[in-house]
This record gives sequence, C-alpha cells and structure tokens, in this order.
Amino acid sequence: MGRTFPMVPKLVKPVHTNNRVIRTRIPVPQSLPILRRLRKYEPVSMSGQPLVVWDHAVGMHVYDRWGNKWLDWSSGVLFANAGHGRTEIVNAIVKQAKHRLLANYCFPSEIRSLLVEKLVKLAPPGIDKCFLLTTGAETTECAVKLARTHGQRVCGKKKIGIVSFRGAFHGRTLGSQMIGGIPSLKEWIVNLDKDMVQVPFPDGYWTQDTSFDGFLRELKKLGMPPSRIAGVIMETYIGGGADFAPREYVQKLRKWCTKNNILLVMDEVQAAFGRCGTFWGFELYGIVPDLFCCGKGITSSLPLSAVLGKNKFMDLYGPAEMTSTHTGSPVPAAAAMANIDLIVKERLWENAAKIGKVLHKGLALIARKYPDVVGCVHGKGLVAGVHIIKKGKKEKDPDLAWEAVRACIEKGLLLFAPVGGSTIKIAPPLITTEQQVKEGLAVLDEVLAEVTGGR
Repeated sequence: MGRTFPMVPKLVKPVHTNNRVIRTRIPVPQSLPILRRLRKYEPVSMSGQPLVVWDHAVGMHVYDRWGNKWLDWSSGVLFANAGHGRTEIVNAIVKQAKHRLLANYCFPSEIRSLLVEKLVKLAPPGIDKCFLLTTGAETTECAVKLARTHGQRVCGKKKIGIVSFRGAFHGRTLGSQMIGGIPSLKEWIVNLDKDMVQVPFPDGYWTQDTSFDGFLRELKKLGMPPSRIAGVIMETYIGGGADFAPREYVQKLRKWCTKNNILLVMDEVQAAFGRCGTFWGFELYGIVPDLFCCGKGITSSLPLSAVLGKNKFMDLYGPAEMTSTHTGSPVPAAAAMANIDLIVKERLWENAAKIGKVLHKGLALIARKYPDVVGCVHGKGLVAGVHIIKKGKKEKDPDLAWEAVRACIEKGLLLFAPVGGSTIKIAPPLITTEQQVKEGLAVLDEVLAEVTGGR
C-alpha cells in the first residue's frame, strides 16, 4: 500500500518571491473540506499526491484560492510542456467548442486530418501514419497488438514474445501492466503472459552492466530466442528515475531488431515534444523506431495520445478493425494543434536543452554536497531524477524522499510524490528560465540540508 501526505495543517515559514508565495499553513486549513470530500468519494488510490488544491495554473506557476503560489517542477505529470494555461491553447479549445463539434467518433473531421498530418510531418522519414487515442496506456496496448499481429502474419503463430525492461511503466491497463517492469503493479493479474518478459534496464547505477551483450545473455536465460520475439518496447527513459540507456546500446538494439524481424517500439509518452532537449526523445539515440507512442505533452492540457509508425505496421488492420471512441476528438485535437505550434514556434526543445544544462549542473553540485543520501542524478533536458538512498548504502530511502518533497511543497516548489520508491522527479514546463531553475535548485539544496540535519 502506498502512502499519503498528512492532512494536518502545519505552520510554515512564509515565502514571498516572484515565483513562490506561501502565506498559510500547509495544507491550507480551508482546503480540508475539499480534501475530505475527495477522500470520501474517490478511491484511496487517488490520494497519493501532495495536498495542494489547484485552483488555476498559468505558465510556470500553480495557484490555490488562498493566495499561495508554487513554482512548478512537475508539469502536472509531465504534460504541461508549453506551460500551463497558455492563451493560444485556451483560445483554440474555446473556438473549437463554440464551433459545436465536440466529438465525432471515427467519422472524418478536418481538425483530425490536420493533426495527424502535422504529427507525421514532424516525425522522422519513414514514419508514415498516426493513430490518435486518449491515454498513454492505450498507445502501448496498441503497439503490442501491432507487434504481435506482425510477428504472427510474417513468421507464424509462435512469434508473439514481447520484451520490455525492468522498472518501466507503460500504463495501468491489463496489457500495459503486463509489459511493465514493476512487479508490485501486476500482482493482481496472477496469470501473467509467459511470452511477455522483462530484462534489466542499462541505467549504469542500479544496473551496472550496460552492454548489449548483457541484453542478449538475459534473453538466453529467459529462454526467449529472437525467433519468438515480436517486439521490444523501451521507454525513451525509465519514467520513475529519468534513467537513459547508453546511445550505443540502443543503436545495437535497433540493428538487432531489424536483423531478426522484430518491431522496435519506443514509449515516448513522457519524452516527446521537447522534454529531453530534442523534439522526439529517441533522437538522442540516433535511431528511428518502427512504432512510437506519445501523449502527455502533446496538448499541454487535454487528454490525447498517439501511435506513429511505418505504413506496413500501421495498416495491418482493415477498415473499422482498429478504432477508438474518442480518437482525435475535436477539442483535444484543437488543443494539440495550438500546443505543437507553440513548441515549434518557440523551439522549446532548444530551451529544454539549454536550461537543462543549468539544471543538471546544479543537481550534480547537490549530489556532490550530499553524497551519503543522493545515490545518483539521472536525466537529460528538462527531466531529472534525484535518487535518494539510505546513508552510505545503495538502498532506496522512501522516508527521506517523501520528507524532502513535503518540505519543498511547504517552501513553494511543486513536485509530485517520490516515484519508484525514493526518486525526486523534476520536470518543469519547457518555458522555464535559468533564474527559475536556479531558484528551484536553491530550494532543493535548502530542503536537503534540513532533512538530513545539514550533513
């Protein structure tokens, strides 16, 4: 069972800067009726985030209705790539809603045609088709379906294996959790698919063997030869820790998949639309996947996701055989058009690369300052994971990580709950400035000094 932040208002030191304002107890006493209502009528699973009752969000900032203001280092959950509440996106949503086309299933619409064209034209050469969906989990389920369908049609019924990576998160539906690499999230399934296997992710810290030979050895141990594998699905970075694989490893994986008629699928749900300092995260590896999944930052607002891929894989199913009720729904599609235009016009991936260097340099200094509790810092661009460990041990420390996030919230720096047990995940909107990153780093430094007793 996960944990929750205490619903007891605490007197905290007031904060007032251009980016952060804290003027009440935290959580705000007046917010308790809202929090209690949510606890009463929602599943307990919805109660894991810091007790900040969002009222509105603009640009880099999240506000409650009681005068508090947070500098956002969460992007919600990595969706607000262009920033919160951008006028251009709001206007596009309002315009489409006023046009009175709110939903149209798979019947044709101009806005959907424009969006799939835009996404394909932004994709690398060889990526020909785009299938719009609603959530990231839908896209990874779709990718598995296409990989297995291709494997069976080309090589026979035994080519259905799906290889993914330990620690990976691909969604919360049945199939997406079976390919996920977090055992605790799939205990409920019981009858796991024996042809869906996970191998260690070569992050260089928790898994020190980053060689591609290690990947091949693991498959041999699992009794999964290439002749049985239909697809390999890899998060561009492991979401829980912002862990990236070595470039050479992924390039060898790409060649191996091609050689063995295996689809390489990149899960870009967190990584796409500029987050990693490139427009598509997989560009960092110098490869083009057969299929890739994206979502979150696609609209900086409303639910929408997409699978993009090569013709021969995307067209495996005939008319009406692969659809979704809200595929390319007009209002989210309008939001996506405006959002992508902003990202391209402002070249936000370049800002992510530039300001990301400031972020990672600062985090490296913090890691050196607190080597007994910061095991490593991973990430690229404007995503980072500060891995918190027990003093002097290569062992996760959830208690310290949760205490650090709580203290950051009380100082006006918004983070979501520690992920993967004890990783402080940092993912500000891509419009962030150097000054804002440095202010956030100062808060994190101050907090780690406090929660570790200054050591």
